[in-house]
Amino acid sequence: MASTLRDLLIQRAARLQGRPALTAPEWGTLGYGQLRNRAEGVALGLLAAPPPPSVFSATGTAWDWAAELAAAAAGLTWGPGGQRVPMEVLGGPRFNAEAGRGAYHAREQVVTGAIPFSAGLTQGELMLRLRRLNAVLGWDHDTRVELPLPRLGEPALRAALWSALYAGAHAVLVTETAPATGLLARFRQAPPLAWNPDPFLDVWR
Repeated sequence: MASTLRDLLIQRAARLQGRPALTAPEWGTLGYGQLRNRAEGVALGLLAAPPPPSVFSATGTAWDWAAELAAAAAGLTWGPGGQRVPMEVLGGPRFNAEAGRGAYHAREQVVTGAIPFSAGLTQGELMLRLRRLNAVLGWDHDTRVELPLPRLGEPALRAALWSALYAGAHAVLVTETAPATGLLARFRQAPPLAWNPDPFLDVWR
């Protein structure tokens, strides 16, 4: 069982491979293996030079989620006070930089459950909260969640993305959603339910 966010990303990609992980307007649908590659490409760019201890991205695109996954995989802290991830790392010339590969693999020995991640939480503490939340949500590999892309920077939306990754669900970033009336998770055959941030508000507290 994964004990860190880095392990979670790697294990979901290994087990789910081509199952849909993320759909975004600018990317189409990525499988779990592709999502891992996208996140690790950003991580390699971040680690191609001595990285800052804390990073952040607020482009309003799916690259922000890839950057947050990359920060977790690289063992960096994520938060608004961190250094902005350069655009050249987000799909630009520093994306998937070979110079960062050795440093990225060396982080395997550094990234533990005790390493700080975001909002005062360690990676291990966030994993525990995701485990508890998933038991309430009941999400699994057949769950598809629609999340409003314009609210990507909000803590509840970030928590929902982490919850989807934890469950091995399919997160769909959409430009518009229906007014909030209920839980957002749905099975593929069921009608979509509205985005409701309430279950995710306490994840970072």
